[in-house]
Amino acid sequence: MQTDIDTLKQRINQLHLEHRDLDDVIAKLGEKPGQDQLQLQRLKKKKLLLKDQIWQLESQLTPDIRA
Repeated sequence: MQTDIDTLKQRINQLHLEHRDLDDVIAKLGEKPGQDQLQLQRLKKKKLLLKDQIWQLESQLTPDIRA
C-alpha cells in the first residue's frame, strides 16, 4: 500500500517537472516573434493534459470524505 502511494507521489512529481518545463518552453517561444502558432497550441494542449493527469493522480491520494 505504501509503495503504491510512493509510486503515485513520484509520478506526480515527474508530471509537475514536465509541466514546469513545458511552461518555460512556451514562454520562451512566445517571446520570439514569428513563432509557429500551431506548435505553441500543441504545447499548450499538452500542458493542459499534464495538468489533468496531475489532478487525477492527486485526487487518488485524497481520501473520499462523505458528508
